[in-house]
Amino acid sequence: MTAFQLDHPLDIEEAHIDHMGHVNNAVYLNWVQEAVISHWKRIAPEAAQARYLWVALKHEITYRKAAFLEDQLTASVMLQKVKGVRAFYRTIIRRGEEVLAEVESTWCSVDADSHRPVRVARDIVRKALGEPPATA
Repeated sequence: MTAFQLDHPLDIEEAHIDHMGHVNNAVYLNWVQEAVISHWKRIAPEAAQARYLWVALKHEITYRKAAFLEDQLTASVMLQKVKGVRAFYRTIIRRGEEVLAEVESTWCSVDADSHRPVRVARDIVRKALGEPPATA
């Protein structure tokens, strides 16, 4: 079994274009957050979505090529591992098969009520990582 990968379409708006005529680098951070949260909503049951929130701790972005207003882009998101309260994601932003940016990010799960770090239930983590369910 392999980890669940989400291919998330990205929308480029006029406001994303900077003085150099391409998508501003800061926009990529918003796209990564949007794609990772979308990934979470696809894998987690509604109760888990209500219980756990995600806070970004770190993003490391390698920019390869510029994106432009008329481009059609996709962010491919994959959860690489979960360690304690931290989740490690890899996101690749593409125009067709062409890689525009690669992003390694670290996220912390927090309780929706207390906003304190909390571990995500193991069954949800297993599903997200493509591991078989635990046996009794």
